[in-house]
Amino acid sequence: MSAWGITADCCSWVRVDCNSTTGHVVQLSLYDVKSTEGDYWYLNASLFLPFQQLNSLTLWGNNIAGCIKNEGFERLSALGNLEHLDLEFNHLRSLKELSLSENAIEGFISSNGNEEVLKLSNLEYLSLSSNHVNISLLSPLTRLPSLKYLDLEYNQLEGPFNFKELGKSKLVTLNLSGNNITKFVDSREIRASNNISELYLNHITITKGSKLLESLGAFSHLKSLFLESCKFEGAMLNQGLPHLQKIGAMSSLKKLSLRNCGLNDSEFLNQGVCKLKQLQELDISYNDISGGLPSCLANMTSFQSLDLSSNNFVGNISLYPFKRLTNLEYLDFSYNLFQIPISLDPFFNHSKLKHFKSRDNNEIYGEKTEQNLTPMFQLETLSIDGYACNETFPKFLYYQHNLRVASLQSLKLRGRFPYWLLENNTKLEKLYLKNNSLSGPLQLPLHSHLNLSFLDISDNLFHGIIPLDIGTHLSRLELVDLSKNDFNGSIPSSFRNMSLLQILDLSNNDISGSLPSDFSCSNMIGVYLSRNQLQGSLEDAFFDCLQLVVLDLSHNNMTGSIPSWFERFYQLGYMILGHNNIEGEIPIQLCNLTQLSLIDLSHNNLSGHIPPCLRSTSNFASLSLSSGEEIEFTTKRNIYSYQTSMLDYFSGIDLSCNKLIGQIPIQIGYLNEIHVLNLSHNNLNGKIPASFSNLSQIESLDLSHNNLQGNIHSQLTELDFLEVFNVSCNDLSGKTPEKVKQFATFDESSYRDNPLLCGWPLQKDCATMESSPSISRNSNDTEESNCFIDMEGFYVSFGVAYVMVLLTIAGVLFINPYWRQVWFYFVEVSIDKCYYFLIDNLGCLSKFKLF
Repeated sequence: MSAWGITADCCSWVRVDCNSTTGHVVQLSLYDVKSTEGDYWYLNASLFLPFQQLNSLTLWGNNIAGCIKNEGFERLSALGNLEHLDLEFNHLRSLKELSLSENAIEGFISSNGNEEVLKLSNLEYLSLSSNHVNISLLSPLTRLPSLKYLDLEYNQLEGPFNFKELGKSKLVTLNLSGNNITKFVDSREIRASNNISELYLNHITITKGSKLLESLGAFSHLKSLFLESCKFEGAMLNQGLPHLQKIGAMSSLKKLSLRNCGLNDSEFLNQGVCKLKQLQELDISYNDISGGLPSCLANMTSFQSLDLSSNNFVGNISLYPFKRLTNLEYLDFSYNLFQIPISLDPFFNHSKLKHFKSRDNNEIYGEKTEQNLTPMFQLETLSIDGYACNETFPKFLYYQHNLRVASLQSLKLRGRFPYWLLENNTKLEKLYLKNNSLSGPLQLPLHSHLNLSFLDISDNLFHGIIPLDIGTHLSRLELVDLSKNDFNGSIPSSFRNMSLLQILDLSNNDISGSLPSDFSCSNMIGVYLSRNQLQGSLEDAFFDCLQLVVLDLSHNNMTGSIPSWFERFYQLGYMILGHNNIEGEIPIQLCNLTQLSLIDLSHNNLSGHIPPCLRSTSNFASLSLSSGEEIEFTTKRNIYSYQTSMLDYFSGIDLSCNKLIGQIPIQIGYLNEIHVLNLSHNNLNGKIPASFSNLSQIESLDLSHNNLQGNIHSQLTELDFLEVFNVSCNDLSGKTPEKVKQFATFDESSYRDNPLLCGWPLQKDCATMESSPSISRNSNDTEESNCFIDMEGFYVSFGVAYVMVLLTIAGVLFINPYWRQVWFYFVEVSIDKCYYFLIDNLGCLSKFKLF
């Protein structure tokens, strides 16, 4: 090892073997390198990742005690050619966690040929998920006496699962999700299943003849059972419900999840689940269960968490026996058809209730006479969104002091901004009041609120200026959404105090003035200021926003040019600057923005050429903090509003309605991920690039109202996703593309006002135009015939017009003595001037001699 580095060729070093053909390292024998007794250390397994052709790695006898966090042996799964890994004679006996997921492991064998896992006597957590392990290869795991958590999800476990393969293990948690297990088998002598308290059976297909649900009785001490996203094939959906009723025999069960299993009947609740008197948590969300809730739920007094979301349950919550379930802490009614009183009266006695959710679809109604009682609960999460017609905030809100998340959206609430909610709940982190009818000025709490990070009061009727000290009172905000209101005035300079601000949405207001030059935007990723009255230059604005992903300043009165320093926005994905008064050329520096997905510079006064390196890509991630911010973009002749979370796979360039000149760069045709391209209403010339046939994902292509010439390439008919095509108002010639595929759907409006263009769907027949001498260009004679001027007629008309002018002058002089006198006086004066001009200049001319 001391000889390493003496020569540059590592293949000549000891314990290093390379492929004789490729020169890549294929074997590292790093045994007994650090063998000093007691000198234990932790390995960084990612150090071996550069050796992609490595097939043998020997690390025995090195006193390795484990791996650095997140740099364990699972990182070696990236080495696709690794066949031999030797870790013997190390100090891994103290290892407690080992993850070998996604390694295509089929079994375990040591160098001496005996099937066994390393003797890891202290190992408590072992993950072998997403490998090729089958049931017959599980017996070596019996040599792990301390093992408590075993993850075998997504392997090749099929048929009955016999616990004798695990021996007398101390397993507490077993994950068998994503396998094809049909039933559990346990012997009376071993009873390995007795210790298991947590069992995961998610993503398992239960077919006809499966005994899986019936055999769950083997787990006599099971406390948590997860059957999420299980699939009941065919008739088994109905047959499975009686089997689910047998869950009621598992008396020790405290947590049950049947989330997203395609269940459509609540009978299993009545006959099975309701027998679990110790059950504390039940999740049956994302199914298709309809009808009312079974009355037996009234007996489930141990319930602490109940998730009924995303089903089709109906009925008035006030009529169900929830008043008896006073141990409830978490309750989710979202995405159902319940009627829920906004007062939450049925839950006033639930002193432990902390989380209440009812989002969308449910009908939230206000009671005529709301009780003046103080609720016993102190909520931490309140989410009431959906169809409603309420005019005031519910009274119980005035008694809440522990709220961390408050969402009251789409309830038609009236009144002023509830600043008291911030004053009463100093721990409040997120406040959503979107889509109500709240009005008046935005009134802030008297004192600064240091925990609020999300504020969304969009789509209301607020007016007046944005409070000048908003950045001082709410300095910890990460998201501010004041869009779709009637705020006016300028953008407060105190926004610079929001050092954590990531998303700012002030769009669709009446805000004026220039952009602040002192934004504190080191964390800013989204700026939405469209549809206001902002003016001034882009220079200096957002200069330090290096993390910016969205910049939307469309529909304002911005002037000046696009700064070249925009290239600093290396993360920029959406640049929306359309409908302004921006001038100058498109800076070539924009080509350095490799993440650009949407570019809208339309309806400005941009000039110059289109940069050939301009790009648009769709492999872009959406904003992590997005709460529904929208971007407007024109496509397929219409303006659409897109939520940024929906734009991951959408890209486009809109440079329409400017003063751009020159030819369309052929490089634009190689943007094979682009969906929308609009270059209409400019002064572009030249031909349509043949490279446009490579725009395989294009849906809308508009090149109308330019000066384009030449033919329309027939290869464009291969653009299978093209829905809108417009080349009207140009100087194109030749035949229109064949009536095939998408081009069979385009009408005359796509080609109109191109004088030399013919073929379907135009009324001009190409055969007629080719034979007509007026468009033939094969000789000088035919070229003259195409000039649209008859020279013989021109000479005759000119002569007649000249004679008529002379006769008119003579007639006027004959009839009017005054004009006749003036005319002759003018002639006499002109003759005199000419005479004296010649006399004065003839003397000078006589001095020159001719040679």
